[in-house]
Amino acid sequence: MIDVETLGNEILEGKLITGQEAMELYNQPLEKLCQKADELRRHFCSNGFDICTIINGKSGRCSENCRFCAQSAYNHTNAAEYPLLPAEEIVAQAKLNHQQGVLRYSIVTSGKRLSDDEVDKMCEVVRKIREETGISVCISFGLLNEGQYRKLKKAGVARVHNNLETSRRNFPNICTTHTFDDKINAIRAAQAAGLSVCSGGIMGLGEAPEDRIDMALTLRELGIKSIPVNMLNPIPGTPMGQNKRLTLEDMRRIVAVYRFILPDASIRLAGGRGLLEDKGRSCFISGANAAISGDMLTTAGITVDTDMMLLKELGYEVRYCNE
Repeated sequence: MIDVETLGNEILEGKLITGQEAMELYNQPLEKLCQKADELRRHFCSNGFDICTIINGKSGRCSENCRFCAQSAYNHTNAAEYPLLPAEEIVAQAKLNHQQGVLRYSIVTSGKRLSDDEVDKMCEVVRKIREETGISVCISFGLLNEGQYRKLKKAGVARVHNNLETSRRNFPNICTTHTFDDKINAIRAAQAAGLSVCSGGIMGLGEAPEDRIDMALTLRELGIKSIPVNMLNPIPGTPMGQNKRLTLEDMRRIVAVYRFILPDASIRLAGGRGLLEDKGRSCFISGANAAISGDMLTTAGITVDTDMMLLKELGYEVRYCNE
């Protein structure tokens, strides 16, 4: 039986824990686990907090059959459907978010991948954002290749987002129109192009704790330093629309164990945070030190102003972490 305090101290000295140790951690008393995770966060990341926003740059009619997603053409929801947004709209939102003190702005598009023509259009948008604001630009354009990523980097993109979603073992239960290896290959292509990568997953897809830990270990092997932790918001019309929501205790335990596995990462509360009764506050003292603020892709989020007040109250400093 492991001891939370002893294992945490070994991590402070540079130890990387094993999957078995992480599984044993998962069953430890919650408060003790979260307190040590917060100590690890303070040691490796100080009081820095990385905050980002996203814009749904292209919505709906996605060819992929991800069982959780409102935008999949396989599912029957009321999600909006539209092609790439006008450049002016994307740039205007970037300016607003920059004025609000947001560090990163991510343009997210539906579909398996953008076409070469769409990538070229987005390069123009990114250049305008970089010319007119100081905000860092991230993109989530699906399973692109290294050449496309190099174009985007040259245009001014700093980071690529591409969630693994779940473990390799569980992935076929979530999606069958692309594979876990397709995800890995796209991440490696972005890294080869010189871009940093943001990648995590969704909790509450029916996975076991072992799957959550396996995904975290894969992210560690890939060298990912920005880890979005989403909580499934079960959307009617999707195959997972009847899934039971996770609890605040579930999410605190997940982010705490992730801090033990990924001690120097930005562990980012993402989609579903607004469903938590405290909007994620207790997770931010249990190992998490980053968040997506504002609205999500197809659901409402928490306003930037509300988040900024909370972070000030918790003693965080909004700044880039683990660049």
